[in-house]
Amino acid sequence: MSKHTYRFVEEYSGAAMYGWDLEGDIETLKYNLQKFSDDSFLDLILGKLDQEDRDAIYTLLTSLLKKHLTETEYHRCFLKDGTH
Repeated sequence: MSKHTYRFVEEYSGAAMYGWDLEGDIETLKYNLQKFSDDSFLDLILGKLDQEDRDAIYTLLTSLLKKHLTETEYHRCFLKDGTH
C-alpha cells in the first residue's frame, strides 16, 4: 500500500482562488501543491527549470520543514520512514 495520498486534488470542486479568505487560501495552496507534485508534471517542469530555480525551490521547502516541523513530525509525517 502506498504511503502517500493525493485525494484532495481529485475531490476538490471549489474555486482555486488565492487571497479571498483563509480557508480558500489553504484549499488553493493544497490544490496547487498536489497538482504540482503529479509525477508527469514534475517530469515536465523539472526539465525546464534552471539551477537557480531548482535551488530556490529546494531552499524554500527545506526552510519551511525546519521552521514548522519537529524532528519527530519530519520523520513521521514527511519522510514516513517509521524511525520516530
